[in-house]
Amino acid sequence: MNILDSPGKQQTQKELYEKTRTVIVKDSSAGCSQLAAEVADLIRQRQGENKNVVLGLATGSTPVPFYKELIRLHQQEGLSFKNVITFNLDEYHGLAPDHRESYNRFMREQLFDHIDIPQENINIPDGTVSLDAVYESCLDYEKRIEEAGGIDLQILGIGRTGHIGFNEPGSSRDSRTRMITLDRITRRDAAADFLGEAHVPRHAITMGVGTILGAKRLVLMAWGGNKAEIVQQAVEGKVTDRISASFLQEHDNATFLVDEAASSQLTRIHLPWLVGSVEWDRKMIKRAVTWLSHRFEKPILRLVDEDYNESGAGEILTASGRAYNVNIGVFDLVKHTITGWPGGKPGTDDTHRPERADPHPKRVLIFSPEPSDAVMSLGGTIHRLVEQGHEVKLAVQTSGSLRVPDQAAQKFAAVLQEMAQVIGDDASSAGGEYASQVLTQLEEKGLFGDDSEDVKRLKALILRGEVRDAAQVCGLESDAVIFQDLPFYENGRYRQFQMTEEDVDCTAALLEEYQPHQIYATGHLADPSALQTLCYRSIEGALERFKDESWVDDCRVWLYRGKESEMNSYEIDMAVPMSPEQLELKSEAIRKFQSISQEELDSSGRNQTTAKRYDQLGMAEYEAIESFQRRG
Repeated sequence: MNILDSPGKQQTQKELYEKTRTVIVKDSSAGCSQLAAEVADLIRQRQGENKNVVLGLATGSTPVPFYKELIRLHQQEGLSFKNVITFNLDEYHGLAPDHRESYNRFMREQLFDHIDIPQENINIPDGTVSLDAVYESCLDYEKRIEEAGGIDLQILGIGRTGHIGFNEPGSSRDSRTRMITLDRITRRDAAADFLGEAHVPRHAITMGVGTILGAKRLVLMAWGGNKAEIVQQAVEGKVTDRISASFLQEHDNATFLVDEAASSQLTRIHLPWLVGSVEWDRKMIKRAVTWLSHRFEKPILRLVDEDYNESGAGEILTASGRAYNVNIGVFDLVKHTITGWPGGKPGTDDTHRPERADPHPKRVLIFSPEPSDAVMSLGGTIHRLVEQGHEVKLAVQTSGSLRVPDQAAQKFAAVLQEMAQVIGDDASSAGGEYASQVLTQLEEKGLFGDDSEDVKRLKALILRGEVRDAAQVCGLESDAVIFQDLPFYENGRYRQFQMTEEDVDCTAALLEEYQPHQIYATGHLADPSALQTLCYRSIEGALERFKDESWVDDCRVWLYRGKESEMNSYEIDMAVPMSPEQLELKSEAIRKFQSISQEELDSSGRNQTTAKRYDQLGMAEYEAIESFQRRG
């Protein structure tokens, strides 16, 4: 199926609920390769007709693999871009073109500097225009699009608020290119890029919804599980200005191009029995029955035949004959996911437990992509594992230095400098000199310059201290915390990380040395260019090297959700409950990360939501639950 074809909105019965065409691909690499090939065909076709192609382009991490494939086509297959005119969706207001986070610089680094597009064919909103000239500048941008003949193909991403471009909630269907105030969620998502939310611009210039819908073709790309919910709302929900991407439903040639993770909440994937027959294996039955329980707000054991028949799940009863039998089976499946012994309970029958009893104690390796990820997501489970006698190691995969704001580094350097002045002996002079250098370098680089090696080292040390303090609250000694400092992070920056075999080597060395019985990891559903995803890929790559080793056969990998949305009830293979005291202990551990926004780190609400969902299914009532899914 060609992505750029326009065969109509609904293709099959399975797509019954989808109000705009949606193409699901295995992963972002497959989707971007196919889209780039079709764009290349369009460019070549127009070259043969001696005509230009007008492309609308997006920024952010989503289109990066698409741009890489276009660069490959140019450098290896001779694709020329001399007949291509581009218009970018948006730009932060107040950022100069060479600012490290400007979209002008992003496009040059990610695409334009590597292809043969004429400079005069590149159009990006001017983020430096004065406030009193913004209106005229936006009118001029609209005029340039019109003079170019309109946009042939507009590439889009989608933000967590459902925005396309910077068309935040409330943007009207007919809006044109304009300045807009950025939503708090949008600014928070950009905080890592700008070394703190306080530094993220409050305004941006963006093409309007009407401008975008004026393109002849639209392709919106979405990768990763954290986009699944908003993709479902935009594709299957009502058209609303609260989700500007939903306006694509009104376009005659719009396509959502999504990977398997981003498609997971679409009805044909999430609730497939509503759009056709399915194979009712144990996992599918569990998914349907827990959904029915949540839908009717009934405990599993109180569901009746009518609930199944009225909700398209009546086929389940064909084999079993009545709801009662199905309810009992699923109730037991869910009940057996609950355990206070995440490492397995020694000396017991583990037939219906999520984790095996032996060996005990286990060697447990917990991977944390950024220093705070593991404590935020499974701090209670870490404490349980330590309490129950397991040999637990916390592997912090990256230093996290890019998340530490300059103010934190200035504070620590100033204290170190003052200590040197107060003590005034030779032993402290080196520290005082180092502190002075850091303070000078911070001042010289300004708000958005690149950190020097001294500054990066100090920021990393700040987080090292915080993660040790947090780990101690969870019961871990300092020597149980391992700092990997994977090279892709130390040599890169957000949205531009490049993982190499060296990163896999680091992880492989750790696994070979420790040979764990349990691994806890995250990043399997994140955006493919996200830090968490790259960290997870380093684990997968390392495990692949040892696939023939006996210890790998004896090792279970438990996946946790980091910054993505919480797991659905049916996805959970192990649910570790927490009492109010245990939840407070976890919150205390999280508070140790003083250099990171506590609002960003707070996870207690998600854990409590999971517990409420289990309670609604008819399980015991807990204060909070940390949830895990077994890999493979």
